[in-house]
Amino acid sequence: MTAPQIYLSFPGTAREALGFYADVFGGTLSLHTFEDFGRTDGPADAIAHGVLSGVVDLAGSDAAAGEKSVRFEGVMLSLLGTAEPDTLHGWFDRLAVDGEVVDPLSPKPWGASDGQVIDRHGVHWLIGYEPGQ
Repeated sequence: MTAPQIYLSFPGTAREALGFYADVFGGTLSLHTFEDFGRTDGPADAIAHGVLSGVVDLAGSDAAAGEKSVRFEGVMLSLLGTAEPDTLHGWFDRLAVDGEVVDPLSPKPWGASDGQVIDRHGVHWLIGYEPGQ
């Protein structure tokens, strides 16, 4: 691995959240339950480890009893310039479903196009591209 991996802890919604991100970004999703890992600190069907591999890589799990789940303050996951503009707009629109658009993905005064969205799972995204990309 050459860069930090995003790993999110969800409040019992890892299966739904990681499935949602697989629908948005595509890729291969692998899920392993607490039962698969022999864990007894949560429900057997809770996700102990999940990985989305593809254009956007994410990993995550359900938080066990006493562990904190995802909460973003002052943090955004940036997808600036990671795909063609049409793809980025599609991702933005799908992440916005049942989420909150903080700043629409649109041209900005400095020449780039970008926007921010907080998805239905509370993850804050910054998506954009430079002109001519």
